[in-house]
Amino acid sequence: MIKKLFFLGTLFLHLIIFSQTDEITLVSWNIRDFGKTKNAEELNRMADILRDSDIVAIQEVVAGFGGAQAVAKLSDILNRKGSKWDYVISDPTHSSKYVTERYAFVWKTKHIKIKNRGGLIEALDTEIDREPYLMEFYVKGKKLSIINFHSRPHNKNPEAEIKALTTYICDSLQVPLILTGDFNVDEKKPVFDRLKAAGFTPAIQNQKTTLKRSCSRQDYLNYPIDNVFCSKEIGKVKGGVLDFVRVCDELENARKLSDHLPVVLRFSLR
Repeated sequence: MIKKLFFLGTLFLHLIIFSQTDEITLVSWNIRDFGKTKNAEELNRMADILRDSDIVAIQEVVAGFGGAQAVAKLSDILNRKGSKWDYVISDPTHSSKYVTERYAFVWKTKHIKIKNRGGLIEALDTEIDREPYLMEFYVKGKKLSIINFHSRPHNKNPEAEIKALTTYICDSLQVPLILTGDFNVDEKKPVFDRLKAAGFTPAIQNQKTTLKRSCSRQDYLNYPIDNVFCSKEIGKVKGGVLDFVRVCDELENARKLSDHLPVVLRFSLR
């Protein structure tokens, strides 16, 4: 009887562990001028924010050497916090001098593998200022494609870029797929209707993600423009933001990391 109870207890514990590791937590973060302004203390704070995630998609990595160096340093700090991490960095986007940037992915290697280092979607470089970065991950052998995207500013018609990217996704890519990034457009806008009609679900709704320069009536959040969209083959468990500000007194210090909050999607592959 004791052996039976021990076996059942061990099995139950195994199922708990399996169910936890079967879920993946993805974080998408526009880190302002990443590689240009972050010191060691700030990188360590960022690692503490990200350490419980499994995959991190980063936008606004500066195109010069400093951007690649900052991603490598962040990965190294994460490696010293209890898990093994790896990273990839895109080539600079084919953009004008003051618009071009890189994208990056950082991920835990225990259950997540890659077979190549992905690439910018060249088919979109004439339609999108900072063409998106497509990466294929393998989660316990299951293929998962993730697109990392940073649209042009809100006053320069980001909707046209979102339409072009949506058409490309619906016509040319296979699922399961996650589209993540800074869209500079609220997910409630009609420009996302075709993506939603194709079965994509946003991680967050009615959630502001950018930071004001100063608090107004104890409110430090500004616009709802960052998000993560997952195809219907992906089981969304929970979506949200990682609010590293929390109180107005911390706003100035928080903005040294970024003027965006990270968006979180916890999911499982069906």
